[in-house]
Formats: sequence, structure tokens, C-alpha cells
Amino acid sequence: MNNAGNVYLSLGSNEGDRLFNLYRAVELINANRKIRVTATSSIYETEPVGYIEQAWFLNAVAEIESSLNPFEMLRFVKKIEERMGREQTFRWGPRVIDIDIVVYGSEIINDPSLTIPHPEMQRRKFVLIPLCEINPHFIHPIFNQTVNRLLKQCPDDQIAWYAPFQQNEN
Repeated sequence: MNNAGNVYLSLGSNEGDRLFNLYRAVELINANRKIRVTATSSIYETEPVGYIEQAWFLNAVAEIESSLNPFEMLRFVKKIEERMGREQTFRWGPRVIDIDIVVYGSEIINDPSLTIPHPEMQRRKFVLIPLCEINPHFIHPIFNQTVNRLLKQCPDDQIAWYAPFQQNEN
């Protein structure tokens, strides 16, 4: 499988069965023959960002290998969100599932439809902690610092450990 190397997806859910939603999203990602999930972080419970009058999120990070390019990956994860019932509401609103491409190898993309690396990742412990769990030495392609170092500098303090990520037995 061709791969850009070090591709990471951030997953979050705060509607419905949050834990099942994360498991299902990983299952659907891995079902694509052009993608292989190689690692998943533990799951973390976090307060919402932006609009705070909503349920807390469960968040995780998945490391993948893929022969899809970043724009194909974006279309693919948006289809998963739609298939799982995500409705577009408002910025930072509640969601059944949210899948963001955090990093795609050393790619730097600034397109109206896609920004890689994710422009907020260095400010979000719900991305940095699970990413550090998988690969603390990954070097951010713009800041040229390890994610472990970015985590130490991150001002965000709202996160709680939830549970190890285990594939759903159902």
C-alpha cells in the first residue's frame, strides 16, 4: 500500500452512543481496501470547545496507512460522517461523529476545502494526548517540533482519560 507515512485521523463523538460511534467509525475506515488502521489511541473524554452548552465528547486518534491522497481521504471521511448520521448544524455544534485529518505525512496543504496539518491541533489536548500516545516523536511539519513538545506547550487543560480503545466485540 502506498503511504505518505504518519497519517493521523482525529475522531470525536458527543451524540448517541459515543463509544459505539468511535468503534464504528474506525471499523468503516478500516473497511476501505485502500486504508489500513495501524494503531488507535485510548479514548479521552473532553469538554466541548466553542459552544459549551452540549454533551462532553469522546475523542481518539487513529494512525492509518493509505493509498488515498489527502483530498480523496477527506471525501472518504466525510462520507463516513454522513453515513453515520452526522448533520451539519453550526460550528462546534454537537455531532454523532467528527473525523478530521490531523496530519498527512509531511504534507502541507492550504486549500479552501482542506488544511493539513490541522490548524488547531497544537491548541487541542484532545488531539495531542492521543497522538502522543501513538507517536510522541512525530515532528509537526510546520512547527518542526515533536508532538510531545507541542503537548508540553499546549495551554488547553480540559481532558480526562476514558478507556483503552478496544475493538467492539459486537
